Amino acid sequence: MNNSPSNTDNMGSIKSKRRIAIVHDWLPVYGGAERVLEQMLQVYPDADIFSLIDALDEENRKFLNGKPVKTSFVQKLPGGKKYYRHCFPLMPLAIEQFDFSSYDMVITSSYAFAKGIITGPRQLHLCYCHSPIRYAWDLQTQYLKESNMDRGLMSWFVRSMLHMIRMWDCRTAAGVDAFMANSRFIARRIEKVYRRDATVVYPPVNIERFEACREKEDFYVTASRLVPYKRMDLIIQAFNGMPERQLVVIGDGPELPKLRHLASANVKVLGWQPQEVLKSNLQRAKGFVFGGEEDFGIILLEAQASGTPVIAYGRGGALETVQKNETGIFFGEQTIESLQSAIAEFESRQWDAGKCRANAERFSAKLFRERFQTFVEREWARFTAVSANEHTFSRSKHEERQGDLREEVAPPMLTLPL
Repeated sequence: MNNSPSNTDNMGSIKSKRRIAIVHDWLPVYGGAERVLEQMLQVYPDADIFSLIDALDEENRKFLNGKPVKTSFVQKLPGGKKYYRHCFPLMPLAIEQFDFSSYDMVITSSYAFAKGIITGPRQLHLCYCHSPIRYAWDLQTQYLKESNMDRGLMSWFVRSMLHMIRMWDCRTAAGVDAFMANSRFIARRIEKVYRRDATVVYPPVNIERFEACREKEDFYVTASRLVPYKRMDLIIQAFNGMPERQLVVIGDGPELPKLRHLASANVKVLGWQPQEVLKSNLQRAKGFVFGGEEDFGIILLEAQASGTPVIAYGRGGALETVQKNETGIFFGEQTIESLQSAIAEFESRQWDAGKCRANAERFSAKLFRERFQTFVEREWARFTAVSANEHTFSRSKHEERQGDLREEVAPPMLTLPL
């Protein structure tokens, strides 16, 4: 096993004789977690990629640089790629079927099942945890209610499945040698759920793709995956009650039809848009609105990198990425009235695009690569040192035992009579 990298280029990319695998939960779109995976591959370009499913189209898979993705049996199930979220009872079994016996180090990028891989004592398993499984732990009640599964026979079936997943989730945390968390908020959740410490390594924000724009137009923007916990419905309802204010909604997901039906004339729900359209709206908008309790919230920093201040729910990772009254403000409750009050306060203040940009620069992709690489190499050095000591101890104990055996089996000396 080679303990040290054989080459390091100026970008922090490490080419190593170690065999490294990177495991990602699933690859349906190019979102925030996939941006983290992209930077991991910048640091370890020779790593092999594993994922439960791979549904990326040609445009969204460019960040993989042509590398193949090894997928699970869920990929081959009828409708598995499209309806993978409905296969969650199968995911623990699926992730455990990957064979990592030929790898020296496995890095998991996990917000659901990836960390449940099986590795041996001669392999290092590091986990970058975006979050413990949200819908199985503290957000279970919210998810069941939003999915209309909070009562009835189906509710009890789902609750029993989530109960088993919680037990599996706790058990598999023991197989991780060291955790990284994407925020202090998630580090606290890891400690609460797994009773494990985690090193905070903030995820990367590709601030180079954005330029701070000081000239703002008279509209607000919001963007994210259109799933219930993002609370896009709350934002739209708040703006429905303020017809004099304009809102642009960007993103795709299962909530899209519902949100389009909900929106009034002053709210434009654009659905999925290319990066250039997203970038243009982030730069021109007078403010970015976010209604969910986010683990970290890369989009909040992309808005600030564009010189756009933020109105965000004052819980979760937003408290670490938005500087109160400097680069944005918070609303205290996920209610229409609280958000509308925050928007009124937002408009009473003057905002500096330069301060927004400077705050975002604290979370650059370059800094992520440096911090991620430092953590991984430190843990690798620690792991190999312990392995070397165990090997030396084992060899010395073996030699000592062999000596004892030689003494035990030596024939007794015979004294011949004279």
